[in-house]
Amino acid sequence: MKSIETGGNFITPIKSWKEEGNSFNHKVRSITSNEDNFESISGTGSIPFQDVFRTAVDQVKTTQADVENKQYLLATGQLEDAHSLPIAEAKAQVSLDMLISLRNKAIESYNELIKMNI
Repeated sequence: MKSIETGGNFITPIKSWKEEGNSFNHKVRSITSNEDNFESISGTGSIPFQDVFRTAVDQVKTTQADVENKQYLLATGQLEDAHSLPIAEAKAQVSLDMLISLRNKAIESYNELIKMNI
C-alpha cells in the first residue's frame, strides 16, 4: 500500500541490513529479558503453562484474522500478491494444530493426575 502512495511505483526499495539487524537485536534482548522475569516469578526458570496456552490461543486468533482479511482483499481485488493467501492459510493451520496438540497434552496430563493414588 505504501508504494501506491509514493507515485504509483509497485517496487518498494529494500531496507538496509543494518536497520533490520538493530531491530532484531532489540527484539532478542526483550525476549531474553522476559525469560528472566519468568524465572523470578515461577522459581523454575520456565514459562508458566497458562501463558503458553494463552499465547497459542492468541496466535490462532491472529492468524485466522489475517486469513479472513486476505480472503476479503482477494475477493475485492485489492490483494496485490495472491500467493500470500495460501501462506497465511498454512500458518493458521499450523497454529491451530499446535493449539490442538497443547489441548490434548493438557487433557492427557489431567487424566494422569486423576489416576494417581494419594
